[in-house]
Amino acid sequence: MMPATPVALALAGLLTLAACGQKTEEKKSGPPPTQITVTQAKAMPLEIVERTLGTLEAVNDPKIAAEVAGRITRIAVRGGEAVKKGQILAEMDPNDTAQQHRSDQGEISRLEALLTQQERLLKRQSELVQKNFMSKNALDDATAQRDALRGQLEAARGRAGLSGNNLKKTRVLAPFDGVVEEQIATAGDYIKLGDPLFRLVSNAVLRAHLPFPESAAQRFKRGQPVRLLSPLLPGQIIQGEVEDIRPTLTETSRSIDVIARVSSNGDLRGGGSVDAIVVIGQKDSAILVPEQSVVLRPAGKVVYTVAEGKAQQRVVETGSKQNGMIEILNGVAAGETVALDGAGFLSNGASVNIHERRAPGGKPPEKAADTPAVAAGAAK
Repeated sequence: MMPATPVALALAGLLTLAACGQKTEEKKSGPPPTQITVTQAKAMPLEIVERTLGTLEAVNDPKIAAEVAGRITRIAVRGGEAVKKGQILAEMDPNDTAQQHRSDQGEISRLEALLTQQERLLKRQSELVQKNFMSKNALDDATAQRDALRGQLEAARGRAGLSGNNLKKTRVLAPFDGVVEEQIATAGDYIKLGDPLFRLVSNAVLRAHLPFPESAAQRFKRGQPVRLLSPLLPGQIIQGEVEDIRPTLTETSRSIDVIARVSSNGDLRGGGSVDAIVVIGQKDSAILVPEQSVVLRPAGKVVYTVAEGKAQQRVVETGSKQNGMIEILNGVAAGETVALDGAGFLSNGASVNIHERRAPGGKPPEKAADTPAVAAGAAK
């Protein structure tokens, strides 16, 4: 092996010094700043809500029954057909009822004639008593007979009214606007009093059954606002309010049943499912940040505030969240600048380079309106 020449030794020394200088320069420069976007913690009204999946029930869902006995002669509607209030659904044989009504009317005419005759007789006898041609006892008997005829006439008129109503009831009418859900009877059937003929449903007013855990029972009150979303009306919010809270738990799920009444123009259907929100309270000024600003660290949930190009770690306590926003109960004040995109890559004291956040398509983001947020969960 040949010994190193002075020139080679000098060149090796220069290379070693250059490498050390480069390492020292790299060590002094440190890691590059983290690219982030920022936003501000805002103080906004916050609705506290409870969410659940409920079912709808038609309030008007009766079985239309026969109010008189008889044979059905005509069915005027079929299952699935929409009907209006007062529309004929079916007709029954009216002959027997009509004959009874004619008999009652004839009895009225007979008693009216007898009463008229008795009134004339009573008038003549009253004149004879005044002239002392007849005793007062005879006048009292005639008066009693007149009063009895009056009573019989009133009873006959009552029977005639009843038979007249029964005659009208041989025409089965719709009691409200709705849809014939089921046709039970057919033409030719003999129907007894109270036998069902149709099942009629109205979807104008519905009742929503909303199950909640029994632990939430104390948070509900009558009159609280309810908002429903139905697959039949995508994107449309149906407004209602809590009408009742059932006092007992359901046996199968051990949940409470919150009842909400909602109005509909017929687009909703009984038995359908709904996503329900019950507003149980509101905070006038809650501190809100986007959910992605809150990250997990060994210290817990943290938010990175940004000032003078540095990120500062803040351990926070969070509350309700909804629509991409989360409530900060303590740790961050309204108006402070917090990291948004890139928050998960930060550490305490890290240098940051702030970029403006762009909306999809490269356009600058529009300023958010200061509208109330909606939060799920119990009021803190």
